[in-house]
Amino acid sequence: MSEAVSRRSAMRLLAAAGGVGAALGTGACAPTVPPGAGPRPTAPAAGAPAGPAAGPAGSRAARIEGLLERLTLDEKTALLHGARDPAPLGQAGYVPGVPRLGIPALRLADGPAGVHVAKPATALPAPVLLASAFDPALAREYGRVLGREGRALGQDVLLAPMANLIRTPYAGRNFETFAEDPRLTADLVAEVVRGVQDEGLIATVKHFALNNQEHGRDTVDVIAAEQTLHETELRGFEAAVAAGAGAVMGAYNRVNGVHACENKPLLDELLRGSWGFDGWVMSDWSATHSTVAAIGAGLDMELPGGTHFGGPLREAVRGGSVTEAAVDLAVHRILTTMDRFGLLAARPAARPARNPAAGARIARKVATAGAVLLRNEAGTLPLTGAAARSIAVIGPTAQVPFVGGGGSAHVVPDGAAAPLTAIRQRAGNGSTVHHALGEDLYGRPLPASLLTPAAGLDDQRVAAGREWTHAGEFRLAADDEWTLIVHYTGQRPVVRLDGEELFPVRQGMAEHFAGGLLGSAPDGMAVRRRTLALKAGPHRLTVTARGGDAGQRFRLRHTTGAIRAADLAEAVRTAKSARSVVLFAYEDATEGRDRTSLALPGGQERLIEAVAAANPRTTVVLNTSSATTMPWLARTGAVLQMYYPGQEGAGATADVLFGDVDPGGRLTQTFPADERATPVGGDPLRYPGVGGRQEYTEGVHVGHRWYDAQRVAPLFPFGHGLSYTTWHYEKLTVRPERGGVRAEFTVRNTGRRKGTEVAQVYVGPSPELQLDQPVRALAGYRRLTLAPGEAQRVTVDVDARTLSSWDPERHAWVLGSGRREVFAGRSSRELPLKSKVVVGSR
Repeated sequence: MSEAVSRRSAMRLLAAAGGVGAALGTGACAPTVPPGAGPRPTAPAAGAPAGPAAGPAGSRAARIEGLLERLTLDEKTALLHGARDPAPLGQAGYVPGVPRLGIPALRLADGPAGVHVAKPATALPAPVLLASAFDPALAREYGRVLGREGRALGQDVLLAPMANLIRTPYAGRNFETFAEDPRLTADLVAEVVRGVQDEGLIATVKHFALNNQEHGRDTVDVIAAEQTLHETELRGFEAAVAAGAGAVMGAYNRVNGVHACENKPLLDELLRGSWGFDGWVMSDWSATHSTVAAIGAGLDMELPGGTHFGGPLREAVRGGSVTEAAVDLAVHRILTTMDRFGLLAARPAARPARNPAAGARIARKVATAGAVLLRNEAGTLPLTGAAARSIAVIGPTAQVPFVGGGGSAHVVPDGAAAPLTAIRQRAGNGSTVHHALGEDLYGRPLPASLLTPAAGLDDQRVAAGREWTHAGEFRLAADDEWTLIVHYTGQRPVVRLDGEELFPVRQGMAEHFAGGLLGSAPDGMAVRRRTLALKAGPHRLTVTARGGDAGQRFRLRHTTGAIRAADLAEAVRTAKSARSVVLFAYEDATEGRDRTSLALPGGQERLIEAVAAANPRTTVVLNTSSATTMPWLARTGAVLQMYYPGQEGAGATADVLFGDVDPGGRLTQTFPADERATPVGGDPLRYPGVGGRQEYTEGVHVGHRWYDAQRVAPLFPFGHGLSYTTWHYEKLTVRPERGGVRAEFTVRNTGRRKGTEVAQVYVGPSPELQLDQPVRALAGYRRLTLAPGEAQRVTVDVDARTLSSWDPERHAWVLGSGRREVFAGRSSRELPLKSKVVVGSR
């Protein structure tokens, strides 16, 4: 353990923590290392800036001890919490250094899909799209882009990757993470960490742990049994620690009754004791709830400020409720990690220059590799011949590129082309490509003649220090549904309709995170919208806008039932006039709120139904965050899942549509056929929780495992994805090998095109373990590209961890011996090959 706690001491600590200790288990008493994971590095991460960190471990330790002896208590505590940056770069956090001792400040930036600062950065595809490639090597490349750009943009710590599982399709941040499957998540998180740190940037794996939803995330108490924790949510974090992650971020929520950021069994007994983590633990922003309990549990740094670890911590030390040794330990962890990355060097390495072209290449590579073709009837895709020369492109996100989600994941891209532009360029001269909006996201101007007195509200400028007002009315001849949309550059204008304020400033994160698409107009103005059912007759409208210190522009726009009907009719006409249709659909997710439905928002379902009825060669391109229900599916010709594809998404989408690349992505989450038929559907205790308490009673059956256990047919299963060619699997052999199992089989491209396949291996339960086990667990996979007619013998080694279950009685992994089934195929529900092997006990 982190402070040489004996087995008896550990048991006493766990008992004192009650149910929390029981849930997490005494992992420190039976330490395990994931197969293939080496010891924690003691030298700098590969590619880290050179400096004193490269010296012997003894001299490095002596240097840190020397710094600790010279630091005052005020200086020590200043290193344990965030502060205001005197020269802000738009990053999330700042920790002042100690200049007199050569300890530099730390800047911390969000960055799951690109470095989130005020300056341009490469906007990479969302991590869920990266994960769809099933390619750990590509995840390493992705991480290296993040690492290099973070260093180039003046950052020291990246607040990524996110290792939480996709547990519910409603979770607002599913696009920021990787998968519902623990094994796949662990593989990819580890490689992103390695890639980030290859470039000398400190990676922060988050949110530890069980932060699988936004709804009530600050207060919810998540109850999960010990076996459930170890076999599902914890696996990605454990892999990140084994990969050498420099920092871990504690979650907002409680875990088994105790806030994650003051949870000693979680932070100290498990993270540091069992897994050997030697970096530092920071809180999520404002997720620290105490001083004495938090630092005693193993929290090292409070962010963004010093509410608990500033003055209150100094007072606690002076008053004796916290020992100065506890403060020293936290400072030691931070300084040791900084030293490991060369940040304490006398001459720190120069920061690299950004390489936008290289970043763009990786962004496009990831977006094409992760594209998932969900449906393709009657050769709708790829677009070739006459179908490629007459195309109707429909939808607002065909014209306004949907780069990424909102919240922490937002990135200012170098630039992003519209899909419509990319399709026109790829279709080439002699082709006809027409666009129809289908749905207006940003509104039409309010006619000045509608208002009494008349007023132009579409481009008003308010000078600095001035106020502009309008008070009047308008009259409707019939009941109608209106959406009013305000665009603004400064302080949000106050708009009241019939006395009600339409766009009040909301509290906390709900105000800050407005979405990656809907929160701003194409010209960058901030946007808020409100939909109301209006009665026939007069309505009073007042608008007040203030210029503030710098002045501002604003506009008030609207859509009505008549506008929506006209847009729909135009889309149908455009679809009828073309040989092929590409319809872009969206769902805008963000940190701070969960989805309220798995259906496409607005009038998109009606739009798809109408357009597909007019032209059955309709391809729907989904720029969505997570699983989507599709009552319109049977009418369509094809469905292409592109998630949030980053700044190069337009070109990548065109590459796939026209068949320049094979769609090689596969689903990392199950798409349900019905919202009520999900692992959390119909059970409010599982999601979103009841009375502030949530229970993971699905146990180890997360994601596709639940669908198998309950024998529920999904809309699209985990691992699903079509290709432009055809594939055949044959000749599966399975034998014990190196403490695990080796599966070998042949994959053949039986079509006429070069294609990419993701071959997947699953393993069934052990008959000799009296523990809950999945019907089938993902055991391994291989991404391969084959020419027409080419065959490849594929080898997948299934390690002992995958064949093991966590025994809550022994608080350890136990091998599932006996006769076990092994499956191979194209998805969790398309497994044509099956064999059996006897796994021996150790």
